[in-house]
Amino acid sequence: MEISTRTPARARSKKCAFGTSTISAGLLLATLAGNAQAIDVDAGEYTAALPAGSNIGLLYLQHAERRSLYRDGHKVAIKAGLDSDIGILRVANYQQLGDYTINTQFLLPFGRLEGTRDNDALGQANGTGDLILASTLWLVNDPAKNRYWGIAPYLYVPTGNYDRNDALNLGENRWKMTLQTGYVTGLTEKLSLDLTADVTLFGKNDDLTSQSLTLRQKPLWQAQTYLRYAVTPKLSVHVGASQLWGGETSIDGQDQDDEPNTSKYRVGGSYWMTPTFQALLNYGQDVSVDNGFKEKQRVNLRLLWVF
Repeated sequence: MEISTRTPARARSKKCAFGTSTISAGLLLATLAGNAQAIDVDAGEYTAALPAGSNIGLLYLQHAERRSLYRDGHKVAIKAGLDSDIGILRVANYQQLGDYTINTQFLLPFGRLEGTRDNDALGQANGTGDLILASTLWLVNDPAKNRYWGIAPYLYVPTGNYDRNDALNLGENRWKMTLQTGYVTGLTEKLSLDLTADVTLFGKNDDLTSQSLTLRQKPLWQAQTYLRYAVTPKLSVHVGASQLWGGETSIDGQDQDDEPNTSKYRVGGSYWMTPTFQALLNYGQDVSVDNGFKEKQRVNLRLLWVF
């Protein structure tokens, strides 16, 4: 799950020098203003349809480094840099709704963003991101056949830290809604396939930069897949890929032509240290980006407790 960033309007009306290179700050404004991402899932996310009355708590720790910036599929000639250290607290409670399993959950992002290298003028941002309220409904929950199908809406509430005068923000100052569906099926006794798709709809941010510009964004789509192999009942390994498209922004009615069109891969594994505690580790990179920062590397650690 990504945290969006912002850059101030004063940079939009002039050229900004970063080191020995020069780049239109309008590009950075559009790139950062629309840098919100869809919801990345972990391997096996739609598998855990627990019995009614169960609870899970999760802590996500994510570190990402971005070392290049792209426009229309071409690398911008600067030494780009944007790093993030993000945590997410997540709690879910499971209930029974007729014949179906459902959960209710909330997620609270927090952490820091920092412009580096030629982007050090972006400064830093610290604090909390926007609160996320979510629920997953399992329409298929068949452990015997290792088949699961769930639908999950996510509502982003604009409660996070946001200052229109700051280049980087963890909050977005707008409402968002993501609708996601995930399907899991066993291919063999130990090999499983995860398929996930989602679309994110955006409200407007009418307080973008010190000039109070209005940001609008078209729907953002994502497709994800994982192959998971159960080495033992406790240990699983996985490889995954995702594709992101759509999501073009407009600022005060002017289209920015900034669809991300991002593809990436992830590899990792999970291990049940006890019957109620699991650790999952992912490593990933962006393979291609049309517009925006390209992640050089991302490391995600997820800790899960069942209680």
